[in-house]
Amino acid sequence: MDTLAVLLNGPEDLHLETLALKAPGKDDLIVEISNSGISTGTEKLFWSGAMPPFPGMGYPLVPGYESTGEVVEAAPGTGFRSGDRVFVPGADCFDGAFGLFGGAASHLVTPASRVTKIDSGLGAEGALLALAATARHAMAGLDKRVPDLIVGHGTLGRLLARLTIAAGAPAPTVWETQDSRRSGAIGYDVIAPEDDPRRDYRAIYDASGNASILNDLIGRIAKGGEVVLAGFYPEGLSFAFPPAFMKEARLRVAAEWARDDLSAVRALVETGALSLGGLITHRAPADQAPAAYRTAFDDADCLKMILNWKDAA
Repeated sequence: MDTLAVLLNGPEDLHLETLALKAPGKDDLIVEISNSGISTGTEKLFWSGAMPPFPGMGYPLVPGYESTGEVVEAAPGTGFRSGDRVFVPGADCFDGAFGLFGGAASHLVTPASRVTKIDSGLGAEGALLALAATARHAMAGLDKRVPDLIVGHGTLGRLLARLTIAAGAPAPTVWETQDSRRSGAIGYDVIAPEDDPRRDYRAIYDASGNASILNDLIGRIAKGGEVVLAGFYPEGLSFAFPPAFMKEARLRVAAEWARDDLSAVRALVETGALSLGGLITHRAPADQAPAAYRTAFDDADCLKMILNWKDAA
């Protein structure tokens, strides 16, 4: 079986290609993808060539880990059946291409254990479950504080703010340097960093991926406060020790989401406690992928770009 897929041959060398799919095994599903999202974090680093060495990395690769679609074939005993609407966090199913992410394709073969059933009413917003799970993973767990300051009002920053409010915690402050991204807040304030005099935050979550602001963030925490690195940072991180020493600062790295996080945010969405609305700002047919990826990475007004595989030529 063949699939139409986004193929990244090397830095800034991206196009649509027909690839052969690996044969499904006894525990696999074949999923017809309707929508896939473009990540402006890790995918942008692969696209630009700035990604540091990473397990499973290599070119050519199929990007994408935010996909939704419909099961078209399910092996007996998988718990799925044809017609089920599902979220797929990528797949490694291509002959001749790495599938480190592997979600940006018209069809995928994937183990049933990686797939999550979702409400068909979610539509393209179902692709946002990966980012919602990432935000939840950063916040959830023993001895973790919810953010009272979030840096960056992109998609991840907005989801962190929405989850904080959904948890019943006080509304966080959000920093955003770009005027066009300060709109869209519901129940919390978005301000420019220079307009914020506070230096007593207990938990600052950085969703900007900007390693150069670490010293500033440490200067903004209360004694014993925490800076959570919720983005992905290609450069080495460094900070001045004396201010961190005086503050007894804590630094925490938020890693990849786990299945429990996905289940939790799916439940929040289904009950209406968490909204995914207003986060998809741009859409394009998959056959316009090269231009869509550039827009996703270069246009500050683009929060989330979604590729529509149903309209692909």
